[in-house]
Amino acid sequence: MTGPEMIDIYDENREFTGEQLPRKSKLKKGQFMMYVLALIEDNNGGFLVTKRAMDKKWAAGEWEIPGGGSQAGETSFEAVCREVLEETGLDVSGCKPQVIYSYFNEDLERGDNYFVDIYRLKLDYTMDDVTVQKREAIDAKIASFDEISKLYDTEGFLHYKRLCEALGAEA
Repeated sequence: MTGPEMIDIYDENREFTGEQLPRKSKLKKGQFMMYVLALIEDNNGGFLVTKRAMDKKWAAGEWEIPGGGSQAGETSFEAVCREVLEETGLDVSGCKPQVIYSYFNEDLERGDNYFVDIYRLKLDYTMDDVTVQKREAIDAKIASFDEISKLYDTEGFLHYKRLCEALGAEA
């Protein structure tokens, strides 16, 4: 039997502190974990989006881009490659690792401290290449940014305002 999934702890400068904690730990001031998100762009300028499973505790049924939390020992790019492969079946490890935006969240009351790296990864793929992980998502499609904006307005789209900032678009 294995123990809890472990995460690396970083400081406010994104430097690894040498500390590892279980994923569900309540982080203290100056402790951050790393999340990654992937804007996976196809040859026509569309982005892969997925709709969260309805049994998710947070934001069930909302649209999002692939991503998640890093595991202990992973670099940011290794984490985004693993998350994308797990959630969509796409191998982005050969893509140029381009972080287009990063941001911090520090919620000391909840101990929910993290930073997020958003990658823009160009990949030659179609929906035929995508295999959605059913426990994570109930739908997936390739959408233009205008279509993502419409999804945000009608059904909800996680991290939308951050994606707008990342792409320089207007929210």
